[in-house]
Amino acid sequence: MELVIILVAVGLLLWAIGLYNNFVKLIQRSEEAWADIEVQLKRRYDLIPNLIETVKGYAKHEEGTLTKVIEARNMAMQQNGDIAGQAKAQNMITDALKSVFALSEAYPDLKANQNFLKLQEELSDTENKIQAARRFYNGNVRDLNTSVLTFPGNLIANMFHFTKKEFFDLPDGDAAQNPVAVKF
Repeated sequence: MELVIILVAVGLLLWAIGLYNNFVKLIQRSEEAWADIEVQLKRRYDLIPNLIETVKGYAKHEEGTLTKVIEARNMAMQQNGDIAGQAKAQNMITDALKSVFALSEAYPDLKANQNFLKLQEELSDTENKIQAARRFYNGNVRDLNTSVLTFPGNLIANMFHFTKKEFFDLPDGDAAQNPVAVKF
C-alpha cells in the first residue's frame, strides 16, 4: 500500500514537472517569436528614412505626407513591449507609407527611379516577413494561452503565476486589414 502511494506521489510530481517545463517552453517560444517581429520591425524602421529621402527629391511640396511617415516611425520605435500599442503604431506606419506610394503616381520620374523601386520592393518584402513573424508569434501565444486556460494545465499555471500573453492583432475594421494595391 505504501509503495502505491509513493508511486502515485512520484507520478504526480513528474506530471507537474512536465507541465511546468511545457509552460517554460511555450513562454520561450513566444518570446523568441516576438523577437523575430522586432527584428523585422527594425528593418522596416531602417528602410523608411531612405525611402523618405528618395521621395523628397521628387516631391518637395509634399512635406506633410513625408513628416507623417517619420512621426509614425518614431512613435512605433517607442512602443517597447506594449503589443497593443505596437499594433496601433504599425497600422499608422502602414497608412502613412500608403500615402507615400500614392504620391509616386503624381511623379512619373519618382515612379521610375530605381532607388525608389528597390526601396519599395524591400519594404514589401519586409511587410511580408512581418506578417509571417506575426502569424508565428500568434500561433505560439495561442498554444501558451490554451495551456494556461485548460485543465489540468491551469492548476500549474496558477500555482507558478504563468499568465496569458497578448496577441499581435490588427484592430477590427482597421485599414491595414484591407491593403491598398499600388500599381505602377
